[in-house]
Amino acid sequence: MRKTLDWIYDAAGYLAAFFVFAIFAIMVIGSAMREMGFRTGGSTEVAAWMTAGAAFFGLAHTFKHGDFVRVGLLLESLNPKMRRAFEVLSLSIATAFVGYMTYAVTVFVYNNYQYHEMAGGLVVIPLWIPQMSLVIGSALLFVAFIDELVLVLMGRIPTYVRAVEERHARGDFSEDV
Repeated sequence: MRKTLDWIYDAAGYLAAFFVFAIFAIMVIGSAMREMGFRTGGSTEVAAWMTAGAAFFGLAHTFKHGDFVRVGLLLESLNPKMRRAFEVLSLSIATAFVGYMTYAVTVFVYNNYQYHEMAGGLVVIPLWIPQMSLVIGSALLFVAFIDELVLVLMGRIPTYVRAVEERHARGDFSEDV
């Protein structure tokens, strides 16, 4: 199960990176086409949808690799027993919040599907198609939070803490800036 979850988190991270590169390509190609006198209608909408995809698909991967903003200074100053209690508390609150967010986003996108909402710009497609990145990304983040909460409840070190410690052991403090 661990390998499968890690593969899914990594795949979502690669998909987010692909979307970032695609945004770059769309913007550069669109700029070049405008300079040559060609129309580039709809490229802005597609880039906006890809921005949402990049943001939401990258959430779980970012969280699992310790790149989320955390209150590390507070946690690092606590003794191990209190630190574990605060980790459990913060992960429980975050899991509940992300679970609700996933539910709300899913209902929102399902309503757009149910009522046949269409994009209002130059690229007219059903809105639920680009919005699925919100649902999938939120669901993956929810699973990642549950994953970490279970690890901490089992007495293990959270994956994101281990990832940061491994980077620091290599002398890499680039994410701490």
